[in-house]
Amino acid sequence: MSQLKVKPISSPVSVTQKDLIKLSRAAKLIPLDARNIKSLQAGPYVSKFKGRGMEFDESRPYQPGDDPRNIDWRVTARSTQAYTKLYREERERPVYVLTDLRSNMHFATQGHFKSVVASYVAGCIGWAAHHRGDRVGGIIFGDNICTEIKPKMGRQALLRYLHHVAEHPDWNSTLSINESIQHASFLKATSALRRVVRPGSLVVIISDFMGFYGMCQSSLAKLARYNELLAVFISDPVEAISPPPGRYRIVCDEQDRLIETYSKHTRKQYEDIFKERKTNLFNFFRRYGVHHISISTNEDPIEVIKDSFVRRKY
Repeated sequence: MSQLKVKPISSPVSVTQKDLIKLSRAAKLIPLDARNIKSLQAGPYVSKFKGRGMEFDESRPYQPGDDPRNIDWRVTARSTQAYTKLYREERERPVYVLTDLRSNMHFATQGHFKSVVASYVAGCIGWAAHHRGDRVGGIIFGDNICTEIKPKMGRQALLRYLHHVAEHPDWNSTLSINESIQHASFLKATSALRRVVRPGSLVVIISDFMGFYGMCQSSLAKLARYNELLAVFISDPVEAISPPPGRYRIVCDEQDRLIETYSKHTRKQYEDIFKERKTNLFNFFRRYGVHHISISTNEDPIEVIKDSFVRRKY
């Protein structure tokens, strides 16, 4: 397979619509079909297709493990055994991309801001869906504003979404990062998803998942019952591994603090907190059949997304 090279990310702290438009060629290598998404990491109890976004194919005898909701009662009534309906994926489906641009995403110690990585991933997924003939839309949310874009077909519809990503007001957010704001903004976005997503859709959530608990998890768990969900988890290396022993100055908005990492016990506690959060998050994904990909800020998001799909096909 020929490799399409994409120019490196132009800025580590911001994106432009022009940057996201350039992803179109690379996205042609991303096979965004249900069978390829299912081959990504997920739980063992995921059905291949979900919801009503499928086209009826045929009926066959019911087998243990089949969803009782798919029983073909008309055929069953004329037979001595139960039959179940089989579906094949519709060519056109809605693809909802949830892009996180909150204050906690405007951060990196290596590579590019999480928000920049998230924007490039959103662009890649959006173009891949467009090339496949899907309708593309979704939600872009920050601390202050949650923008909803109705899924539509065509290049102009995707460009509209990418424009809102690049020009979203929360790129300039100055709110301090705290857990209550993180949770409230994430809950607003996931609640909006539940309201607009119809069964049989592909829903892609691109975030560092800070503040993702409680009702946020409940909303995604309910969406996963009738839709295909893909979570893209973005993190920075310093979140997983404590800085070397020393004294560091941390500046955030009007806050200026010094932290010390001389204590081995403190460094281990720091690393354990992130490890536990990531473990709990991935356990949630597996429990509800949410496929997931991990990307670090020091990785090339375009290559990670391409490799995740191309190398994990059936």
